[in-house]
Amino acid sequence: MLELKVAVCDGHSLFTTDIYVGHKQFADTVSGLDRFKEQIRGGLFNLRFGKFGPEYSSGALDVRMHFRTRAKLLLRVSAECGFSRFEDQELASKATLHLVSEPGLLDNFVLELGMLSKGSVDHAELEAVSWG
Repeated sequence: MLELKVAVCDGHSLFTTDIYVGHKQFADTVSGLDRFKEQIRGGLFNLRFGKFGPEYSSGALDVRMHFRTRAKLLLRVSAECGFSRFEDQELASKATLHLVSEPGLLDNFVLELGMLSKGSVDHAELEAVSWG
């Protein structure tokens, strides 16, 4: 298993969580993203790590990627941290952020994820651009 420390920031809000991912799922995701990065005319990709809900207790990430007009990559990022006891309930913090990136930045991210999968780097980042 890989332990990923995920941080998502839209320039106003920052959300972080720890997520556990199997090596095969991680490698499959990198392969899927490598294919997706060529679909700049309307392609869709769902990057999902972990599971949402108290049954799973650890963090979760769901990133919906959609190439739109002018080769912009729209991202809807939903994340949840691990559940913990709060008074008499099991609760987790959650966030949904909307970001924009570009094909070249996705190419860099896929390359970094591949290197992360092989253990040659300890960090990968998908850079966002201003959309306001």
